[in-house]
Amino acid sequence: MLGFISTGAIVGIVIAAVVVLLVVIIVAWIISTYNAFIRLRNNVEEGFSTMDVYMKKRYDLIPNLVETVKGYAKHEEETLSKVIQARNMAMNSATAEEQMKNDNILTGTLKSLFAVSEAYPELQANQNFLDLQNQLKTLETEIANSRKYYNGVVKVYENKREVFPSNLIAKWFKFEEKPFYEVDNEEERKNVKVQF
Repeated sequence: MLGFISTGAIVGIVIAAVVVLLVVIIVAWIISTYNAFIRLRNNVEEGFSTMDVYMKKRYDLIPNLVETVKGYAKHEEETLSKVIQARNMAMNSATAEEQMKNDNILTGTLKSLFAVSEAYPELQANQNFLDLQNQLKTLETEIANSRKYYNGVVKVYENKREVFPSNLIAKWFKFEEKPFYEVDNEEERKNVKVQF
């Protein structure tokens, strides 16, 4: 039966097989790359969600802290109001970018709250204040660790999104850029001065 197939037909079958194989490889690569983007995007969302949980715990702790300080530092109403206002802005943020910006503002107002508290020795000796301060310190460590994780998964996602040839899939399926969590406050970027 092979004797009846011409050389041209065999070449045509081989070319068709190669084309089909190339199409299968390309489709498999597209599916694999798309699925990799889905996994990475889910990791980014999970990282932000984890960070958000710790931030919400901090938001819940702040009113108790402000009330404790208010009992001792009655003349510091402006600072206390700024802390509560920054907390409310951070809690009511509509987007991830807005929440990151407002969280940086909140961090700055918390520093001013603790600076004020140092002027009141009775407050520094209050066990409730010390407990709240320790809880906040623990939460800040957890938030910092979750920010590191979030930024790490964003980096992996962004690398995949920007590197050729996977950037073609990112454009075709509209995988959008994800923001890194960055410190906005210039004071946070400065070197710490150590004096003895």
